[in-house]
Amino acid sequence: MLEQRLSLITLGADDVTQLSNFYIDIFGWQPLPSSNEDITFFHLNGFQLAIFSRDALAQDAEVPPEGSGFKSFSLAYNLQSKSAVDNLFEEFQSKGVIIRKKPEEVFWGGYSDYIADPEDNLWEIAYNPYMSFDEDGNVIDETE
Repeated sequence: MLEQRLSLITLGADDVTQLSNFYIDIFGWQPLPSSNEDITFFHLNGFQLAIFSRDALAQDAEVPPEGSGFKSFSLAYNLQSKSAVDNLFEEFQSKGVIIRKKPEEVFWGGYSDYIADPEDNLWEIAYNPYMSFDEDGNVIDETE
């Protein structure tokens, strides 16, 4: 049985350096010391994000590297209020980040926008009134 947890998300990149620099320069994240010119690791809340060559990642998984269009997933960063979403959106906009959708009320009752990194990985920046967090930013399971 597979435990309900996540250890690592790896984004396949056409340009590892450029994509890594986006997360360093725009998001302000610090790479882990285990990073090198071939792969960058960022420690997040309880798991890691890795940036690795798209071709090398496909080769490792033994699948073809071709692909275009919508990637069928997005990453999300949730905040505690609508104003926090607006403030972060304005900060990203001032840094020239690719805007896919401006902040707005959404059908599920929250408030969100979408930005993209240089390789068009989508990030939803959201306020979800139905989601609670602990002091470390981890989502709290309200059923427990």
